Amino acid sequence: VQLQASGGGLVQAGGSLRLTCAASQRTYTNYNIGWFRQAPAKEREFVAVIGWNHGSTYYAEPVKGRFTISRDNAKNTVYLQMDSLKPEDTAVYYCASGRAAWRGKYDYDYWGQGTLVTVSS
Repeated sequence: VQLQASGGGLVQAGGSLRLTCAASQRTYTNYNIGWFRQAPAKEREFVAVIGWNHGSTYYAEPVKGRFTISRDNAKNTVYLQMDSLKPEDTAVYYCASGRAAWRGKYDYDYWGQGTLVTVSS
């Protein structure tokens, strides 16, 4: 498995979840890692990305200030800490890696299988 996302679940609005993306060495070193989400009947959308160089980050406006992306290079793992969750955050969350990828989903080379996050009101 090259990328595996986990940590989804059911949480009440205002709660928190931490998603984990475990990557193989081949899909992690020198790769930017992004999180995307897809709600039912909607397009897959960008959530956050963290760069290989310097760990720079970028967030989509709807999650800015509530979500935090981080990476642990010793474990080939990227985390997405999601706080102050809202019902509109409900979606399947995917992690992906790409050497030159940033916000664009078509720029990513590898994708994990997704983990479902459900936020109840």
